[in-house]
Amino acid sequence: MSTAKKTVVRQGFKTGEFVVYPSHGVGQITAIEEQEVAGFKLELFVVSFAKDKMTLRVPTAKAASVGLRKLADTDIVGKALSTLTGRARVKRTMWSRRAQEYEAKINSGDLVAIAEVVRDLYRSEAQPEQSYSERQLYEAAIDRMTREISAVEEITETEALKKIEGQLAKSPRRAGKADAAEAAEGEEGDEDLQEEAA
Repeated sequence: MSTAKKTVVRQGFKTGEFVVYPSHGVGQITAIEEQEVAGFKLELFVVSFAKDKMTLRVPTAKAASVGLRKLADTDIVGKALSTLTGRARVKRTMWSRRAQEYEAKINSGDLVAIAEVVRDLYRSEAQPEQSYSERQLYEAAIDRMTREISAVEEITETEALKKIEGQLAKSPRRAGKADAAEAAEGEEGDEDLQEEAA
């Protein structure tokens, strides 16, 4: 197959473009290839995730149903960044249920939903330490968000992360006195967190 780096377009996606696969984040379509599976010819997007050293093959006909999408546009990025400055909405449910909801948001591939996870799990220096599972989810969410903003705005991941952290610093609960009040108010909800961490 000698495609001399020519751009191929299928289902509105083209080779060389960055896309988002819901459960893996930002990847790049490196090729569109044909394979024969059980006697059927199947056309596949070859999506490479350089950071995870992983390659996925997604049938072109199923691209939409598996949630493969183009990078968010600048409006969505703006909305996601402004989501970070909102007040954290932490439900008073058991951590295991909240963790499942956060995981579902991260794997939805929806940049604004991922931003909500980052906002809700963010801890400033003055706040109590996160449990291991909270930190894992936070890091997964911020990593997804960083990669997509970096790809959309064509900036480095470090610059994208600085942008995200700058927005987080503006959110209302980072305001000194509010921290103490919220910590006192949140203690009853944190008991189950400490049990999880133990």
